[in-house]
Amino acid sequence: MTFRSLVMVCAVIFSSLVGSSRAAASSDVVLEWNEIAVNTMLTPPAASPFGQARFAAIVQLAVFEAVNAITHDYQPYLGTITDGQAKTDGIATGEAAAAAMIALRASDGSSPLTTNPAGAVAPGVWQATPSCASTGGNGAFFNWQNVTPFGIPSAADFMPGPPPSLTSPQYTKDYIEVMTVGGMNSTARPQDRSDVARIYRDTSPTNALNSAARQVAGAQGRSLSENARALALLNMATSDSLVASFMTKYHYNFWRPETAIRAGDTDDNSKTVADPAFVPYITTPCFPSYPSNHASGTGGGAEVLRRMYGAGGHTIAISSPNPTDAGIVLHYTTFKAITDDVDDARVYGGIHFRFDQDAGGRMGRDIATYVVKHNLRPIHDSD
Repeated sequence: MTFRSLVMVCAVIFSSLVGSSRAAASSDVVLEWNEIAVNTMLTPPAASPFGQARFAAIVQLAVFEAVNAITHDYQPYLGTITDGQAKTDGIATGEAAAAAMIALRASDGSSPLTTNPAGAVAPGVWQATPSCASTGGNGAFFNWQNVTPFGIPSAADFMPGPPPSLTSPQYTKDYIEVMTVGGMNSTARPQDRSDVARIYRDTSPTNALNSAARQVAGAQGRSLSENARALALLNMATSDSLVASFMTKYHYNFWRPETAIRAGDTDDNSKTVADPAFVPYITTPCFPSYPSNHASGTGGGAEVLRRMYGAGGHTIAISSPNPTDAGIVLHYTTFKAITDDVDDARVYGGIHFRFDQDAGGRMGRDIATYVVKHNLRPIHDSD
């Protein structure tokens, strides 16, 4: 399925609704097509986690716009579908929404992909890790910081302050933690944290949170219109959080634990003992450390789901798309438990400091709060 075909899911949704009353329409159609869309993104060669977030936001906004053109429950995102025969003919409505979204995002900064040279060799400065061989030692996805956001005015508005200084108690504490539990042969990492590290190595924020949303929305029996809005907001916040995360990464250009721990005797901190042989449990991504992309994207998406469906009392199961981890299933009753596991996954995986996770999660939640308050608002909202 091509990307254009993927976005055209709204046409299929509306072809199923033609001739049906709003009350009789099944809310499952939106959830079913969300699963198809996410699975298509994961089909080899799968899109990057950041491409997945962008694609999902485009698809779900097209779905929302098409649904909302009939229900009029919420303020539109595009407002491009006028009354008339095309709107009455459901498939044409979906096609109009899809075409408008594709046109809107045609030059949004997501391509071409660019890289950025590593900084000077100095304490705290990002250096290429072995995973950077394919980029010639340069930082990957440098252009992603300039991708046009979906629901916030500017990613720069949400940039957090700098990481802690290399001699601070926070840096020392988090350095010792990741060195202790994040190494390839660590004996301090429990098996369940090893499982979590592998699951979220292969499970993007888009994959995990759309799966969680489908499970919770299905259990609660929400309407087609409510689900279309929730999924659109979820993927807008996830994508925008990743854009802001990349902007922050390349602004501070902070080194990864893999580099920091091997060079621990160069940071003027007597408590950060070096381990020149340190190898992380999972592969370090090829871009700066602070903040964590996974924490940013998952934090943003999870905050939307908390606002849409409630904080807890859910039944959610998440598993990895990697067949080598088949049989490992993570069970959750709250969205916060998912973000907590993501934070552990990156620290126990040896690729992030705990403060990377904390900063990313806060930024994601702030972005999600803005997205929900300023986009796709109920028509009869009293706020």
